[in-house]
Amino acid sequence: MEYKNKISRKRFFKICGSLIAGGSILGVSGLLIRKRFILPDGVLDGRTAGNVADIRKDAFTSPYKLVSSFSVPDRIESFELAGDNLVVAASNNIFIYDRTGSLLNNFAVGSNLRDIAADEENIYLLFPTRIEVYGQDGEWLRDWEACSDQSDYCSMAVAPGSVFVTDAANKNICKYTKDGNFMGFIQSPNGFVIPSYSFGITYTNGTIYSSNSGRHLVEKYTPDGEYLGSFGKAGGATGMFCGCCNPVHLAYTSTGEIITSEKGNPRISCYGTDGEFRSLLLDSKSLGGGNTAYDIKVFDDKIYVTGNNLVSTFQYDKILAAKTACSDCGVDCPLREGITV
Repeated sequence: MEYKNKISRKRFFKICGSLIAGGSILGVSGLLIRKRFILPDGVLDGRTAGNVADIRKDAFTSPYKLVSSFSVPDRIESFELAGDNLVVAASNNIFIYDRTGSLLNNFAVGSNLRDIAADEENIYLLFPTRIEVYGQDGEWLRDWEACSDQSDYCSMAVAPGSVFVTDAANKNICKYTKDGNFMGFIQSPNGFVIPSYSFGITYTNGTIYSSNSGRHLVEKYTPDGEYLGSFGKAGGATGMFCGCCNPVHLAYTSTGEIITSEKGNPRISCYGTDGEFRSLLLDSKSLGGGNTAYDIKVFDDKIYVTGNNLVSTFQYDKILAAKTACSDCGVDCPLREGITV
């Protein structure tokens, strides 16, 4: 079992990128830190009674409440929603759970898995230089090799008739048919800058969203590769992307809002289809800390989050949300269908 003591190239870059991002945050000057926080009345330069650090730490209230969680046998590399099930990759195995965490099936796969995607029929597994396709029951169906020998695939998304893959080595997006026929590249007019394996991609409502993490952008494309614009800017404040390379993961709601997940200072935020920042949903404290990004998926009114070996479910809490900007949002967002317990 010697391999358990080794670290994958992707994991190495994730840790390095997170440490750089964390260092950037710790290195922010006192002036910027002061601007970052709005202190309560009566607090001046930390010279009043009470602990200013505690005030700052508790300044954010998440509108989302942890409602359930379950563990898997090893560190989670990636996960996906497939109908009513959760498909989780961990240590050379794929585990299929129902939404309550009951194990339905599992099957072994190769090492160095990068990402998972799914449609109504199949599960797609992404490796550095190939894609494998399985049925929902775990039956192997087909695979194909990367279009370039120098590829280093990072993330994937499935769209009607197509599979999109981000390539961290060649700094582009590759488009395939679901049978594995190469259809072309998508190149960023801004130039993709990918300092580490932070090259997320997702598809919703006829639009491809991809992170250009070194430029702190989320870019939009048609499935044919036409550039539609971007949003995002560098910074530590909410509504910005901090560190060397963020955001890492992208997800979406049924009404098209884009959900981002960052590393360094882990947090999950919501943006409109026009790129306008809506609100911070979960901060590092809510998520459980650390410096790596938490993978995210959204279904109906729930946010599913994975970190280490846990799959956690968060739901909008109307009582908590009353204290936040999220409660004032005028969008008919499915994530606001919450609980009041």
